[in-house]
Amino acid sequence: MERIDDLDLKIIKELQREGRASFRDIAEKIGVSEGTVYNRVNKLVNNRIIRRFIPDIDYTKLGYDITVLIGVVAEGRKLPDIERRITKSPNVSAVYDVTGEYDAIIVAQFKNRGELNDFVKGLLSVEGVRRTNTMLVLNTMKEEHGVWL
Repeated sequence: MERIDDLDLKIIKELQREGRASFRDIAEKIGVSEGTVYNRVNKLVNNRIIRRFIPDIDYTKLGYDITVLIGVVAEGRKLPDIERRITKSPNVSAVYDVTGEYDAIIVAQFKNRGELNDFVKGLLSVEGVRRTNTMLVLNTMKEEHGVWL
């Protein structure tokens, strides 16, 4: 993999601010040519440093008013299978393998309490899941993906 330099980091920073910014706009902001930005972005994509260009979605405007964090305690040897199963749910936006009190943390969005209830009961019925702890998000104070360079 090629070395990442300050120019690459500046481009990444601009894409974090606005993923739909044109190469021309980025080039003007950081003082290089549009071709340089194009080549650098392609290098970052090819090296899988930039993995995807995805929208930042306000789930509440789509009717998903409930966001939860669910801590999962599982039998160790079954954890990978449990996590794979959880990732298949369309309501789940993230599954993290973690240290500490829980073995995994799930981030998920639901339209109503009934959907959440069904999900949690289904999760508890999965072989190897010992217990869960559901935390309802009351307010989102900051939500960004990754480190802001």
